[in-house]
Amino acid sequence: MYNPFAPMHPPRTKLYADPQGKLLHDLVFATAERSPEKIAIVDTSTTPPREVTYAEYADLVERMARGLIAADIRPQQVVAIYLPNCWEFCAAFHAISYAGAVSTLLNPSYREREVRYQLENSEAVALITDGPLIHEMDLKGLPALKNVFYTRTGAGAAEPFSKLLKDRANALPWREFDPLTTLACLPYSSGTTGLPKGVMLTHANLVVNVFQTLIPGEAGALTPDDRMLCFLPLYHIYGLTVALDMMLALGGTLVLMPRFDPRRSLELLIEQQITMAPCVPPVLLNWSQQAEEGRFPKDSSLRWVKSGAAPLAPELALRFTAQTGVQIRQGYGMTEASPVTHLGFLEPEWYRPTSIGYPAAQTECRILDEYGNEVAPGECGELVMRGPQFMRGYWKADAATASVLRDGWYWSGDVARRDDEGFYFIVDRRKEMIKYCGFAVAPAEVEGVLLEHPAVRDCGVIGRPDAEHGEIPMAFIILRNPQQESPQLAEDLKDFVAQRITRYKQPREIVFTDSIPRTASGKILRRELRQRLETS
Repeated sequence: MYNPFAPMHPPRTKLYADPQGKLLHDLVFATAERSPEKIAIVDTSTTPPREVTYAEYADLVERMARGLIAADIRPQQVVAIYLPNCWEFCAAFHAISYAGAVSTLLNPSYREREVRYQLENSEAVALITDGPLIHEMDLKGLPALKNVFYTRTGAGAAEPFSKLLKDRANALPWREFDPLTTLACLPYSSGTTGLPKGVMLTHANLVVNVFQTLIPGEAGALTPDDRMLCFLPLYHIYGLTVALDMMLALGGTLVLMPRFDPRRSLELLIEQQITMAPCVPPVLLNWSQQAEEGRFPKDSSLRWVKSGAAPLAPELALRFTAQTGVQIRQGYGMTEASPVTHLGFLEPEWYRPTSIGYPAAQTECRILDEYGNEVAPGECGELVMRGPQFMRGYWKADAATASVLRDGWYWSGDVARRDDEGFYFIVDRRKEMIKYCGFAVAPAEVEGVLLEHPAVRDCGVIGRPDAEHGEIPMAFIILRNPQQESPQLAEDLKDFVAQRITRYKQPREIVFTDSIPRTASGKILRRELRQRLETS
C-alpha cells in the first residue's frame, strides 16, 4: 500500500513503440500479421456473440476500404458512423482510415437535430448506421451527404453495409499521407459554450496516444493475453482510444457490450475471463453497490480498472477497491488530447487512486495562476499542457482554436494542483460543463432548446451534484406568463428537450424563477445560480 517515504516516481519518458511514420490502421494490420488466428473482437450484441479473428478483421477492413473508394469517397472526405458498439463500428472506423478518409462519430442516442447538425457541420459525404436509428429521420437536404449504408436492418433508400464488403481490386491511396498532418478522426466535443465542435485529430495524434497509454514497464501494463470489457461507447474518444485502438494495437481481445448493463456486465466478467475494464465513476458506483449486496464475482480475473471521463470521488475510489479487491488506475484527458494526458500508478509505493497520477510520456504540464505565472506545489491554478497527442484544432472554428491553443500549449480550463511528489489532482473542472454519467453536457446547448419553447422567456442551466450520476442538469426558467407555472409544465419542458436532443442532456429538475443573473455583456452567472442551490 501507500508508502509516504517512497521516493518520487521518475517522469514517464518511454513510449510503447516508435510512432514515427505510422498511420492508425498500420497498428491493426501489424497485429493481424503477428497473430492472425487470435480473437480480436467478441461482439455480444449478437446471439451467440460473434468472434472475429485478427485475420478476419484485417480482411474486413481492407475490403470495406476498397468499397468506400468504389463508392466515390475520396481522401480526407468525412464519413460518419452512427452506431452502438458492434463489430461493424470497429471495422468501419479502421476501414475509413485505410481508405484515407476521416471518421466522424455520432452518439447513437442523438435525435434528428443533433444528427443533422453534425452531418452538416462535418460535411460528411457518407453515413454508416442502422435502420432503427434513422427510421423516423429526415436526412434530405444535407448538401454533402451522398450515401447512407445500413448494417443489419434496412431503412428507406439506405444501401446494405454488405455492399461495401464485396471483393474489389481498386487501388488504396493511404501510402501518400503524412501521419503528422493527415486527419484520421473528427469527434465532436461539447465545448463550454455553444454547439459541439469537431476536434481535428491526426493519425499521429491517435497513434502516439495509444503508445502513451500502454505505459510499458509499469505494474499492470497490458499484454496480448489481456481481455478487455468495453461498455464505454466507441463514439466517445475514451472508448475509441483506450479500448478499440489500444487493444487492437496490443493484440489483446476486446469484448464489446452495446451499452452498460449492470447484471450482464458481471456475467461477462466471468464468461469472457475479463482482466481489465475502462470505466466511468457511475459504473464503479454501481459495481460497488453490487459488491455490497454480494453480487460482484469474487472469482473474476479482473486485475484493475481505469477510471476516466469524469471526476472520481476519493471515497468511491477507496470504497470500490475495499469491496471488490480490484485496483483503480485513475486517468485524465479530453477529446482534444486524443484523449489521455495523465495516468495513475498501480505499484504499491505510488498507488494513489484519488490522483490522476503523472503526465503521459512526452506530455509537458504547467499549472498557472490568473496572471500566467507558475504556482508552487500544493497551490491551485489552470492546467496547461502540450504534447504530440493534442489536436490540430477545431473544425471550421479558428477563434475557438485560438482560445485554447496558444503558442503550442493547450489551456484546459480545469483547475488542478500538483503535490510535492509530482502527483496531479483535478480540483475543479471547466466551470460551465456538466458531467452526467461521464458525458459532457454544454449548458448553452440545453438553454438553446429551452428557449424555443413558447412558454420560456429566459433560462439558465447548471449541474447539480448527484451521488449516482455525478451531476444532473437542472434549469432555472423565467416564464413569459408566470401564471402558467405548474408541475405539469415542468414535466412538459423536460420532455420538450428530450424530444430534440439526446435524453441524457434533458434537465432532471426545473426551477421557476423571476430572474437569471447575468454580466453586463449578457453572460449567465452560473456561479450565482449554484449559490441559489446552496442557500435553498
